[in-house]
Amino acid sequence: MRAVTPRSLDEALQHLSEHPELQPVAGCTDLLVAEPEALASLPGVMDVLSIPELSGIRWDEETLQIGAATTFAAIGASQTVQQNFPALADAAGQIGGWQIQNRATLGGNIANASPAGDSLPVLLALDAAIVLVGPAGERSMPYRDFHVGYRETALRAGEIIAHLRLPRPRPDAVQLFRKVGTREAHAISKVVVALLGRLEDGKVTEYRLAAGSVAPVPVRLKAVEEVVIGQPGNSETADLAGQVAAESVEPIDDVRSTAAYRRFALERVVRRLTLALFR
Repeated sequence: MRAVTPRSLDEALQHLSEHPELQPVAGCTDLLVAEPEALASLPGVMDVLSIPELSGIRWDEETLQIGAATTFAAIGASQTVQQNFPALADAAGQIGGWQIQNRATLGGNIANASPAGDSLPVLLALDAAIVLVGPAGERSMPYRDFHVGYRETALRAGEIIAHLRLPRPRPDAVQLFRKVGTREAHAISKVVVALLGRLEDGKVTEYRLAAGSVAPVPVRLKAVEEVVIGQPGNSETADLAGQVAAESVEPIDDVRSTAAYRRFALERVVRRLTLALFR
């Protein structure tokens, strides 16, 4: 197997142009536990963890930029993230144990494209943009357009994820995150939900809801958003949010859970998070 370790973004793109079969990798927390057959089928890997342009957390005017190779440990420990994007900080602290968090990266969680990725609904609820770089230069897209099918993304040949951009939320916006798994830690999500919302004069004026493990891709629950915005902040609205959420998804049965349980859990979590928004 060919393995390269570029020290700059330009060098990484050059490697990909000369060897398009290379698989970009970072923390390798999924790759190292893959089946031997899957590892043997890889023609080559390119380690992007040491590329400085892909790491770090910094403000760019009203947008927070997080490098794709930034670890979840760094994200969870960042005071900037904790103060401005607490839902992302919460998610970063629930991705595996501390060993995983010290290796796993935001870009890796995105590129892996699992519908159970814990950080992905948070990025959807925060209305993130994703920045990709490749032979044609840099391009940006709304993160909601990046996952195009089960384990499929909008990445083009020779492209890698550079960073995420998160718009600064209003100071009165509430951010919430909830993961449902078999146990408190080291568990793949059965259901994962993120919410950003805001009330004015007792009515919901902003409400962005996203979920994972309930569809082939992480999803914004637009049907819920549409019925909740404009409603009063009370238990009836929370009940409605949970009901519509359960009706809006088509989860599957698998080794971790059943479709029926996922619908039930989603309904309860959405209801409780919506109630928490109103407090």
